[in-house]
Amino acid sequence: MDVRIVVTQVAREISLEIADDEREAVKARIEEALLGKLEVLWLKDKRGRDVAVASSKIAYVEIGSSEGERRMGFGS
Repeated sequence: MDVRIVVTQVAREISLEIADDEREAVKARIEEALLGKLEVLWLKDKRGRDVAVASSKIAYVEIGSSEGERRMGFGS
C-alpha cells in the first residue's frame, strides 16, 4: 500500500510503500498520532527504512492501494 504524509510548512510530501498486511496497524498508529496520543509517528517501509514524523506537524495522510494503479511513463 502507498502512504503519503503531508507535513505543514514543507513543500514535499513523504511517500512510503508499506506491506499491505500492515494496513490496519498503520492506520491505527496514524490515528493515534493525529489524536495527539503519539508525539512522533514512526513507520517502516518495504525496504526497511524507518521514517519519523512529528505528529504535531502532520497536515494530512493519504492511504491507497498500490494494486490496480495505472501508471504512465516513458522508457523501457
